[in-house]
Amino acid sequence: MMADMTEDRTKRQWPKLADAIRSAREARGLTQVALAELAGISEGSVQNLESGESRTRIPPSLGKVEPHLGWAPGSGLEVLRGGEPTRVPVVHEGSAELRVGQDKLRRKLPLRVVDELESDDPLIDSQVIQLPGTKGARMTVVVHGQPDATPQEIQEALLAWRRAERKLHRLPDDDDDNGDEPQAANGS
Repeated sequence: MMADMTEDRTKRQWPKLADAIRSAREARGLTQVALAELAGISEGSVQNLESGESRTRIPPSLGKVEPHLGWAPGSGLEVLRGGEPTRVPVVHEGSAELRVGQDKLRRKLPLRVVDELESDDPLIDSQVIQLPGTKGARMTVVVHGQPDATPQEIQEALLAWRRAERKLHRLPDDDDDNGDEPQAANGS
């Protein structure tokens, strides 16, 4: 009987976990798509975590999103047990390698571009676009939001970027009218 009571209590905690995940994601200015990309999971997995639907087992995606929500490992389980997530600063693995990469960027890019890339402003999206009619030339676009942007403002910025991105992909080639269009290097 005790196991049934514990199982019943855990089932009631899934909506609490869903709310905690959604709140932490939004507090970081992340969309479901952005969180999925950071965690290396599908957008559907994030949607499932935020649905609040009761499960019989813990999905592996829970542990994958925790560090990107600013949670310590096991925080999702703690919420399911009736507790609260343990908050920690987001730490990116390989930070020494990241610093080396940043040093290379500083030497390679104009200071104003490096400054933008290193800003703490919320990352909206990034895109690498192959330029038509060239042998591997590409353009890199990084879209940031305002540092104090609300989740709604971040969403509006994402929609504005998507409109601009579509236009960017449709730019005509000035030198020839063969209809070549830039192609995203990441397959989109």
